[in-house]
Amino acid sequence: MGNTDSKLHFRKAVIQLTTKTQPVEATDDAFWDQFWADTATTVQDVFALLPAAEIRAVREESPSNLATLCYKAVEKLVQGAESGCHTEREKQIVLNCTRMLSRILPYIFEDQDWRGFFWSTIPGAGRAGMDDMDDEDEGARPLAESLLLALADLLFCPEFTVQSHKKGRPDSVEDMQSLDSCEYIWEAGVGFAQSPPLNYIHDINRTELLRLLLTCFSEAMYLPPTSDNSILNPWVTFFCSTENRHALPLFTSLLNVVCAYDPVGYGIPYNHLLFSDYREQLVEQAVQILIVTLEHEGGQPYRPPSPSSIEDQDSVGPNNLFVNYLSRIHREEDYDFVLKGLARLLTNPLTQTYLPNSTKKIQFHQELLVLFWKLCDFNKKFLFFVLKSSDVLDILVPILFYLNDARADQSRVGLMHIGVFILLLLSGERNFGVRLNKPYSLHVPMDIPVFTGTHADLLIVVFHKIITSGHQRLQPLYDCLLTIVVNVSPYLKSLSMVAANKLLHLLEAFSTTWFLFSAPQNHHLVFFLLEAFNNIIQYQFDGNCNLVYAIIRKRNVFHQLANLPSDPTTIQKALQRKRKSPDAISRTSSQETVSMEGSRPAVPAEPGTLKASLVAMPGIDKLTEKSQVSEDGTMVAVPQTESPQTPEHSAAAGTSDTESISGRDNEDVFYTEAEMARRRLSSSSSSVISHWNPKPDWVLSWKSKLPLQTIMRLLQVLVPQVEKICIDKGLTDESEILKFLQHGTLVGLLPVPHPILIRKYQANAGTAMWFRTYMWGVIYLRNVDPPIWYDTDVRLFEIQRM
Repeated sequence: MGNTDSKLHFRKAVIQLTTKTQPVEATDDAFWDQFWADTATTVQDVFALLPAAEIRAVREESPSNLATLCYKAVEKLVQGAESGCHTEREKQIVLNCTRMLSRILPYIFEDQDWRGFFWSTIPGAGRAGMDDMDDEDEGARPLAESLLLALADLLFCPEFTVQSHKKGRPDSVEDMQSLDSCEYIWEAGVGFAQSPPLNYIHDINRTELLRLLLTCFSEAMYLPPTSDNSILNPWVTFFCSTENRHALPLFTSLLNVVCAYDPVGYGIPYNHLLFSDYREQLVEQAVQILIVTLEHEGGQPYRPPSPSSIEDQDSVGPNNLFVNYLSRIHREEDYDFVLKGLARLLTNPLTQTYLPNSTKKIQFHQELLVLFWKLCDFNKKFLFFVLKSSDVLDILVPILFYLNDARADQSRVGLMHIGVFILLLLSGERNFGVRLNKPYSLHVPMDIPVFTGTHADLLIVVFHKIITSGHQRLQPLYDCLLTIVVNVSPYLKSLSMVAANKLLHLLEAFSTTWFLFSAPQNHHLVFFLLEAFNNIIQYQFDGNCNLVYAIIRKRNVFHQLANLPSDPTTIQKALQRKRKSPDAISRTSSQETVSMEGSRPAVPAEPGTLKASLVAMPGIDKLTEKSQVSEDGTMVAVPQTESPQTPEHSAAAGTSDTESISGRDNEDVFYTEAEMARRRLSSSSSSVISHWNPKPDWVLSWKSKLPLQTIMRLLQVLVPQVEKICIDKGLTDESEILKFLQHGTLVGLLPVPHPILIRKYQANAGTAMWFRTYMWGVIYLRNVDPPIWYDTDVRLFEIQRM
């Protein structure tokens, strides 16, 4: 009954607030306390009892009341942080204020005139509520800083969010100001050995405080996308600065809570259906806070730090302490803890058990992928640790699973991108290619052809599936997928027949004349595939008889490429054919009948699914820089100007966002609805592109550079030998031919091996902006209970219904 009463009280208070046109005095505690002191409302209640329309009405019609409400709520949090929340009443007030602010802040951010409100100091406001008149310094802090510091303190508040160390002595209450929060880290792991006992009340309270913290950081959602990376989020900048004395223990707590979490840890089937797992909610909020705080690398903070804090500022490393701490993790056991934790969580949705739905499946794999990306990006030693052992395959397999699973679902195009980016980053390192030779023996439920082979085969088979049966909007990723294949190709010791056939099928599809002529960048895909074949033949010929055999069988594809016609009539005929058959890739392929056991086909998004739009992705030439592998295995950067492909390569790069079906232009996924409609009309892949008119000299300019010499030489030597064997022995059996090829050698017969060229991922403003829109889009869509940002005027991306 009491709960119904408190909801009524709360609703009455809201109605009073929205109907009062006169400003209510900040000193009128009887009025303001109705919102937090006398009620026991859940966060869901607060969202239901305080509708959006009423918050906006107060903002427009009685702004001073909204300002006072925010100010008083922050004041209560500051008081709670100072006192240490010893009574149940104080804890209740802190939680109610936290819920209230989580509800109101998005409506402050969506209005440009209000956005600076939290960064202003309130002159003399509410002095009556503070007994300490002498603390002038605290009074002068902007409201945002007071709020963030109070939240940081409350996250290490004994008996509220952490276990007290002074049990059993009621008189000795810990003083919040002298408390060393490094002794209260939430979980064992990086830099901390004790694992405090699980306390679900503490987990719930931490989750509520972190939700408010995430809401504070979400100001970024209300600013339109800009590639200017120097504009930082003032909330994140302050929270991750030296002004926050809890920065280190909080960073450590968040990282450890995420990496130590084991969703199946209780070991009882169906446990997740029997009781709520409060740790999962905490882990989810923690990983979201981590990826948001790790977004900022440098740049100018919003407000210059006070002179006192400049002296303490760490001169080495980035201003952002979270980035700084992440980049300085260096112990092997810490790397091992983090990597095993992330691999365990990423693999969780793949696990199959005999009891259907018996194990808990986590949903926050996209945030985990962003966190893994940040770790590799900011901590190069961690990246090398990952690649040093086969553990990297524990990350690779789930990524390939997610890519395969999401390929038909347009609402998950962002997940496809982040997965491919991680693989692009890893493929720039030699060790990744070497690790792929490990045999693949797991049974992950994927609808791909059955094969016996290595992790490299798995990678190629999944990439082929994405290209041939993914949706149209994945075309911008073809360049990236094939760049990964090229990067690892010099190290692949033996491809299976299935994978070899898949690569040849891609070459066949990409080298049809209508595909080559229909867009200025399409021929690059053929260059990538030829480069991969050349790498394998030159550096790994001995073990790759399956690929050599596949090349011999499909030799006509190479002959057609070498004799590609470039006269105007053929070009026009090819484009006419394109008009009739809009599909870029033929959907059929050899040996595609048998699928993995337990597999389920990728399905499109359910109608009504929400998705967040993304900004355009830079072209592959802006995403990567070329490095040559020298004799001793070190990398040497190749100057950008020496493009081995085509003279128009660099010129076309500038226009990569509006090109045709090389797929660069199917980035309509990244634009607003109106822009998307316009783009579909102007450059849909099924209509002939009006602005693109290929000329014979353009075809000749890149045809003359096709790297066909090695393959042509191989065919010239081996085809007659294979034909002779077949005639002499009357062979129709593949295995005999493969045996012959296995023992053959081309030493001295092939051109001199070319240097290995690796395209390494390089960060740029475009990718930084892409990550920001993707990350906040994921966070927006994942926080539905309560729906923190739903129906507010978000400007960083658009929310669309599928």
